[in-house]
Amino acid sequence: MSILLQTAATADLCVSATGAVFPNSGSVWCILQGSREDPSIEVVDALLPSLEGMPQTLSSTSMFTPCSFSPHLHSSKEDEQGGLIFQDGNLTSASLDALIQHLIPTTDYYPEKAYIFTFLLSSRLFIEPHELLSRVCHKCIEQQRLDDPVLDKARIRKFGPKILQLLTEWTETFPYDFQEERMIGHLKDMIHRIAPCDEAYWKKMNQLLQTLNQKLATLSHGQEGIVKINAAVSDKLVAFKSKPPSIQREILSVCSDPYTLAQQLTHVELERLSHIGPEEFVQAFVHKDPLDGTKPCFSDQKTSNLEAYVKWFNRLCYLVATEICMPAKKKQRAQVIEFFIDVARECFNIGNFNSLMAIISGMNMSPVSRLKKTWSKVKTAKFFILEHQMDPTGNFYNYRTALRGAAHRSLTAHSNREKIVIPFFSLLIKDIYFLNEGCANRLPNGHVNFEKFLELAKQVGEFITWKQVECPFEQDANIIHYLHTAPIFTEDGLYLASYESESPENQTEKDRWKSLRSTILGKT
Repeated sequence: MSILLQTAATADLCVSATGAVFPNSGSVWCILQGSREDPSIEVVDALLPSLEGMPQTLSSTSMFTPCSFSPHLHSSKEDEQGGLIFQDGNLTSASLDALIQHLIPTTDYYPEKAYIFTFLLSSRLFIEPHELLSRVCHKCIEQQRLDDPVLDKARIRKFGPKILQLLTEWTETFPYDFQEERMIGHLKDMIHRIAPCDEAYWKKMNQLLQTLNQKLATLSHGQEGIVKINAAVSDKLVAFKSKPPSIQREILSVCSDPYTLAQQLTHVELERLSHIGPEEFVQAFVHKDPLDGTKPCFSDQKTSNLEAYVKWFNRLCYLVATEICMPAKKKQRAQVIEFFIDVARECFNIGNFNSLMAIISGMNMSPVSRLKKTWSKVKTAKFFILEHQMDPTGNFYNYRTALRGAAHRSLTAHSNREKIVIPFFSLLIKDIYFLNEGCANRLPNGHVNFEKFLELAKQVGEFITWKQVECPFEQDANIIHYLHTAPIFTEDGLYLASYESESPENQTEKDRWKSLRSTILGKT
């Protein structure tokens, strides 16, 4: 037989029992849900008014939060001076101007770290980062009288460290914002204004810029690496005969140890996660600001790292299915299935839930699950346990319980090995999607719904903590290269390989087999 393999870094669709997230051609994110038996995909429109029957976002009380938020308490619900609305001591809403003012440090005030993260994360829905920084700098110049011919040095020495700290936190948490020259220009202008009062500010500015440049260079290098990988495995279809040429290796010839493969998968996951900026979670679901119906509130949507990570999940699904369907002999196929079951179990033990779900999804694809004679040779007890852990019932109750356990282990960890938490990414995106769709960005009075963004910051902040963990396992370049570049079957290729391995059982399968042999192999 001759089968078409797709050497793309990703297939277009990933069919799983749990659903996945994919960008369409316009970079508008959709939530997809499929079934184990039916490879069809249901697209949930982002503007769908009813969310019945779909997994809902966890409440704030049931979610782990790496850093709590405790705004300044006020005796009344409304701060008449700043226009900040508090309820039970928590900031719930305010005008955009009031929130910007609340971000700006003074000689005797500095915003809480959690507020800074929450506002910088969510503000891009209403104002672009360069405009926000411009307004912050302008207000600082005005309030601290930095345009005066003679500066109040005592005053500036109290204010200087605070504005430097704010800028440092911004560059550390949202470095991609500073890829724009305008951002760097505003940053330098502010430092130049306060530096005459203390020469130490020049040194701090240079350290800040050096650190920022190094971080951006690292991130850029990682992105270039992913681009090169994607280029190396183009979208061309390559025909292979019944016996693939020697260049086409199988996973067991590259890595026969499930523990090692699980560790290398964790390397790939953490490497790709490290490039995702927190702002991408917001930019993935950008709508028009209701107060400005003429243009999107963030016109230059940058979600390429999110998209690349989702594509990696889909590729892993198809790679698993390809490796199972490729061997001609039933015994070999069963051996590959058992190998991936062991890999999945080790991923679970490590805390790598994304690779775990990709492996399970690959084994549950119809071309694999229909191989009854092959599965009869497999010891499936361990697989059923893993499936139970990732069962979507009860809004993934079992998985969320395991995730909380891994998160707790990470909090009390004594080594990077124990700190690893790699969530099932599609479900994280889905949670954020429902939070975004279920709550308005603005209240009827035009105020920003800050309560919503506190919840968003909790979910994103938790993820940012996890993605910063350094992988403790030794990297194997050969295995990593194989995971990224090994050819994978298209969906049709998988079905044809499946039918060639185990004959069709009903007329529908026979008709599809005949059609595939005709279109792919040119046979009747």
